[in-house]
Amino acid sequence: MFERFTDEARQVVVLAQDEARELRHDYIGTEHLLLGLLREDGVAAGVLRGLNVTVDDVRGEVATIIGQGDEVTAGQMPFTPRAKKVLELGLREALSLGHNYIGSEHILLGVVREDDGVAARILHDSGLNSEMIRNEVIRKVGTYRESSWQLQSAPSVRRGRLPRRRSSYAPIGRDPRVLLAGWLLFAIALGIGIAIGWAIWG
Repeated sequence: MFERFTDEARQVVVLAQDEARELRHDYIGTEHLLLGLLREDGVAAGVLRGLNVTVDDVRGEVATIIGQGDEVTAGQMPFTPRAKKVLELGLREALSLGHNYIGSEHILLGVVREDDGVAARILHDSGLNSEMIRNEVIRKVGTYRESSWQLQSAPSVRRGRLPRRRSSYAPIGRDPRVLLAGWLLFAIALGIGIAIGWAIWG
């Protein structure tokens, strides 16, 4: 399943952990996933910016609602049950849209569907609802993902062949250690054994 997560989706989870650590929290919650979505320059960030949601505003709201912790947590952090649910809902959203990948946009849809999470509360307080965000995601996805279609060559098209789509979840141009970190965090979130992964990481 993990190969279906795009690079940007994996990076979102890594950035979410960074945000949790900056706030001195010892867990990864929906609010940290929202901050990760805003920091990763992907589809979800474009949607949120278009709806006037900024990373600074969300950080301020998180600090107001939850506050900062006392100590910086070293190592990996556990996901809250609601954050785990967001990832599960993101997978469901991808399936419902007929997508063969899980991108940042699907995680965003998972965030707004997890109504009891801090992230959804922040978005709702900003005047946004799940329908608005879902409609904007659907509008954006066509623009972003159409750019992945590559024509093999003009003669191929003339012969009636369909253009191939470049894999939208193949790891391209990313630090492999960052990608592995994202993989491991997903594994932790979904409760999958990662002893082999840690051996590779070390």
